[in-house]
Amino acid sequence: MEKVKMKKQIGEEPLEEQEEQKRPWWKELLSYIWMIVFACALALLVNRYVLINAEIPSESMENLLQVDDRIFGCKLSYLFGEPQRYDVVMFKYPVHEDTIYIKRVIGLPGETVEIKDGGIYIDGSDTPIEENYLPEEWVEGNDGYFFEVPTDHYLMLGDNRNISEDARYWAQCAIDDGVADNKEEAQAYTYVHKDQLIGRAVLKYYPKFHLFLNI
Repeated sequence: MEKVKMKKQIGEEPLEEQEEQKRPWWKELLSYIWMIVFACALALLVNRYVLINAEIPSESMENLLQVDDRIFGCKLSYLFGEPQRYDVVMFKYPVHEDTIYIKRVIGLPGETVEIKDGGIYIDGSDTPIEENYLPEEWVEGNDGYFFEVPTDHYLMLGDNRNISEDARYWAQCAIDDGVADNKEEAQAYTYVHKDQLIGRAVLKYYPKFHLFLNI
């Protein structure tokens, strides 16, 4: 009996290994094809519904973002919450929605925002909000602006205020581009509606890695 047992252990291969050896080559190839198809489909879904892959075209968000920086944004950022002040977000430009902008959230729905002497004052506060991300002294378009942010809308400004084309100028852009007929109509293009939000910037991956966090 002992000899018979030994013979089986030495001479016989496990059933799983026998089946693996008998497996046709085309089935092996098919399994690899299915893995590739699944990976491609998953990548397409993530790209369409989860991630935003963007390249920065201008200097309006310096020093946080430089020209040609590449970043990832998340389309699900506001699925269960609302944008917060200082979030860096990507959105459809109100004047021409086929253009995507990236700016910083400054005014929230229902707030008043006053720009006065290079400071931003929320709801009549005596103290300006803290903005330690500005790259240089703010001297252009730094005074004489007052905004009443409508419900479900946000006020967006660039960090590099001296050159940024942001909410301060969009009403005039709407008139200049023939999108609005007068100043009253143009005011609607000053703000970004929540439905125009695409997602929040999450990280910069090129040329250097940087995770975006609120100040």
